[in-house]
Amino acid sequence: MSQLVLSSSLKEFFKLMIAEVVNRQRVTIQEVTEFYLVNLLSDYATAEKLFTGEQNGKRESEPLAIMYHRALLLDRDEKLKTLRRLGDVSLYTAGFFSQSLQDRVVGPEYYVEMGRAAYATVAQMSAASSFSGVYEELHQKFMNIVEVLEEIAARGMVAQGPEGQMRVFESYASTKKDHLGTVLVDIGMVPKKGFIS
Repeated sequence: MSQLVLSSSLKEFFKLMIAEVVNRQRVTIQEVTEFYLVNLLSDYATAEKLFTGEQNGKRESEPLAIMYHRALLLDRDEKLKTLRRLGDVSLYTAGFFSQSLQDRVVGPEYYVEMGRAAYATVAQMSAASSFSGVYEELHQKFMNIVEVLEEIAARGMVAQGPEGQMRVFESYASTKKDHLGTVLVDIGMVPKKGFIS
């Protein structure tokens, strides 16, 4: 991600990337939702944000189902905070680690459904809040936003060199997702006329 080094700040970098990818994929989101995503990506840029603890020298994250169950037992404010985190973790994981989730017991669809449900509940519970529309949009357009994040992640991987490029190619080969094909076309790895079958 050489562009990251050139950027004066992480938030500025993600703002540019989100605007570029949203425009390329023709996804329409409110400016305030875009702002929320910029902050989310900046916060999760360090791996520690995804993890809740460490055991035997290995970082661990709280399973989504346990986080959801825990949220049900909390008071309103803590419930909102926990469900928002569940939505954020689901969105980030489904967007940035979709390919690695393919081989796990819990696949990307699980993260999508958990995240969508969490944001829907947060939107309902905070209907009087000015951010209610953001959570509703995250709920309604969750999969579109996941694809935006997938493309941002793919562009970062291809910038790392041949190993990252092969990972994106393998992901494209198994999913045939247009936005991944576009990334490969842009680096000249796949001919434009035949990248979508």
